[in-house]
Amino acid sequence: MLNRGLFKAIIIIGLTLFLSACSDSSPRLTPLAPDAVILSYGDSLTFGSGSNSKTQSYPAILAQLTGINVINEGIPGEVTLQGLERLPSVLAEVNPDLVILCHGGNDIIRKSGQQQLKSNLEKMITLVKQSGAEVVLIAVPNFNLMLNVPDLYPELAEMHTIPIELAILQKVERSPKLKSDHIHPNAAGYKLMAESIHRLLVETGAL
Repeated sequence: MLNRGLFKAIIIIGLTLFLSACSDSSPRLTPLAPDAVILSYGDSLTFGSGSNSKTQSYPAILAQLTGINVINEGIPGEVTLQGLERLPSVLAEVNPDLVILCHGGNDIIRKSGQQQLKSNLEKMITLVKQSGAEVVLIAVPNFNLMLNVPDLYPELAEMHTIPIELAILQKVERSPKLKSDHIHPNAAGYKLMAESIHRLLVETGAL
């Protein structure tokens, strides 16, 4: 006969696993076809500053991991207002199935204001959805001692029911071994970004 304490522990573990499975409400993505196009959109963190952008940026590594065409549309120094203005023409040209949106770092550095940043990102997400593509959001942390992620990123993800990667840039920014300077990842940092995004795409059903 099972000890009462052990029996209770087994019941609790079982219930926890069951509730965890039932509460798995992460947004799902449409499976990507082999000929799909992923658009990586953002600033220098997307471009790959601090590494060989053609071979070591996160979009380049993600293309290797997925076997899918990944277009790198990162512009170093770009703020979200410029990204918003540029986005319609890029969507029309690339016609992506999925957009990985990693933007806002320069707004944060320049202290442009959280409301403006959130508004610009929200408009970008809306434009992508209107084009027929799906969106994955990559959160950019505040570049300070705490490296906390602004609330606007998870708020936007919840509002638009889209997957979000909240932790990878925090992890990279906290490790000098993963950075080429105070802000930008090095090749190892971008590789870690690509692997985290790849994992997210698998978990959400895109791959």
